[in-house]
Amino acid sequence: MYGFYRVASSVPKVQIANTDKNIQEIIKIFEQETKNESSIVLFPELCITGYTVGDLFLNQNLLESQYQALDKLLVKSKGISTIAIVGIVVSFEHRLYNCAAVIQDGSILGIVPKSYLPNKNEFYEKRYFQSGLRIKAKTLKLLNQEVPFGVDLLFTDENNVTFGIELCEDLWSILPPSNQMAINGANMIFNLSASNELVGKSSYRQELVKTQSARLVCAYIYSSCGVGESSSDTIFGGDALICEYGSTLAKSERFTLENQTIRADIDLEKIIWLRNHESYFGDSIPSEVRIIKVKSTQNISKLDRYIDKHPFVPSNEKMKKEVCEEITNIQAHGLIKRLTHINSQKVVIGISGGLDSTLALLATYKAFEILKLDVKGIIAVTMPGFGTTSRTKSNAIKLCEALGVTIKEIPISEISLKEFEALGHDKEIHDVTYENVQARARTSILMNLANKEGAIVIGTGDLSEIALGWCTFNGDHMSMYSLNSGIPKTLISYLVEYFTYKQEIKEVLIDILNTPISPELLPPNSDKISQETESIIGPYELHDFFLYHFIRYGAKPSKILFLANTAFEEYSKDEIKKWLDIFIKRFFTQQFKRNAMPDGVKVGTISLSPRADWRMPSDASFEEWLNY
Repeated sequence: MYGFYRVASSVPKVQIANTDKNIQEIIKIFEQETKNESSIVLFPELCITGYTVGDLFLNQNLLESQYQALDKLLVKSKGISTIAIVGIVVSFEHRLYNCAAVIQDGSILGIVPKSYLPNKNEFYEKRYFQSGLRIKAKTLKLLNQEVPFGVDLLFTDENNVTFGIELCEDLWSILPPSNQMAINGANMIFNLSASNELVGKSSYRQELVKTQSARLVCAYIYSSCGVGESSSDTIFGGDALICEYGSTLAKSERFTLENQTIRADIDLEKIIWLRNHESYFGDSIPSEVRIIKVKSTQNISKLDRYIDKHPFVPSNEKMKKEVCEEITNIQAHGLIKRLTHINSQKVVIGISGGLDSTLALLATYKAFEILKLDVKGIIAVTMPGFGTTSRTKSNAIKLCEALGVTIKEIPISEISLKEFEALGHDKEIHDVTYENVQARARTSILMNLANKEGAIVIGTGDLSEIALGWCTFNGDHMSMYSLNSGIPKTLISYLVEYFTYKQEIKEVLIDILNTPISPELLPPNSDKISQETESIIGPYELHDFFLYHFIRYGAKPSKILFLANTAFEEYSKDEIKKWLDIFIKRFFTQQFKRNAMPDGVKVGTISLSPRADWRMPSDASFEEWLNY
């Protein structure tokens, strides 16, 4: 289903050295995860015997009972495509190895030995096991099967799934085996672990797994032993994690007495596209590996994954201050560099009483504060025209007065009427000429005023408008430095809301946030905005969603539609498709504006600057993107 692949990480109840009881729990979980449509279910390190059996690892009876237990799992897996990855002890060439066995449809597809054995403090694995670091191109016979054995194994199916396996300490080592697995094509890593609990260790462990998934651009699935292990000298909490490219999709509750399983739907299409986008993967040197073919696993009938409606907006409210400060610092310091380079202490900015110009003004104000410049050097210009309402004009003036910047009012109605007359355009015809004459009049005023004052014009247009081309070419499309060009509309709302902590501007900011988004180029109805942008081109929250997945992950329109239908219950499927079609058409046809856009600082992971992140010919066809 659109590249999603369901995996599970389980922490079963364990009775130390009771292989029969342990395999019963493992089989129970395996059968349940088959019903849950999981393609792969991961179990902890040495889960059949228990990790903490100590010197019993050296007892022949335990190993034989483990193999008998493993055989029961093989029998139960017959005819089932779900893969189980379990921890076992293997005897190979008269040495014991701590291993992971990959099982599907009654067969052991491969066995991977642990590379790095902890042998300090509470861990003393070298007492029992040998490192498998140098074992490659080997096979061993187990339960009447000839099984590939070694650290050179990768497992793959016909649906772009390729996974590798490492065990516990392997991840903590200076050179984790998963690094090379990713270079060789693994897009999922499974880690069978026995990581004990110490104060602060859980958060470090989670950060380690998250970071590895980000560094390798992969999914990282982790399962650690639970409280059924021996508590003689240490305790195991049963930490299970599923991470994807630096994000935690699922996390277990530690210290539970019952079986616990987490699952998540991994977006492999996204991971593969990100890999294609990262040049360092092509620069890395692959090693010799053995590819083990696995049978294609079951498809997901219904996606079980949270899809964020507002992917540009931080979801962690606790970090709101930090995130907003960082974004406005990026904006402010971009402007500071430009002002110091040209030795200017003045800017001109058009103020409409809308979200974009409000944020640009606040970021400019911050830059002046950092430089300790007189804020009177910020020349804020309100330019009322045919569509201006008293509400937006009043809010613009209130905000400027509260900040103490210079305010100028230059009406554009008479200027526009004279241009209509020169063009022979009927002022009663409210078409694109009627609107764009006003937009270009405003920009001309700002540019000329900047020349007069020895200032630069601050652009206020945002990333969403740039994506849709919702601006007038050589009108509001143009400036001398564009402060909002890296910030989408949904994030601008979030940032403006943040600044309501300033009591002197709180009231006016709240009203600006509650004002319908509009270019105010058409006459109002009884002093109310008649031209609401979102009723014309569609909701910005949808367009920002489309933009994020289209640019960030190169998603196909059919997948974007699927994700949007999953995320937005408040819109019908027909509505979403209608606005997605509009997004695609506008995004392609408006590239000529982006190819001529002014300088502006990049803020997030997406930019549409032709000098940085996005290069596309202005005459590229959109037809192939509408065939979905």
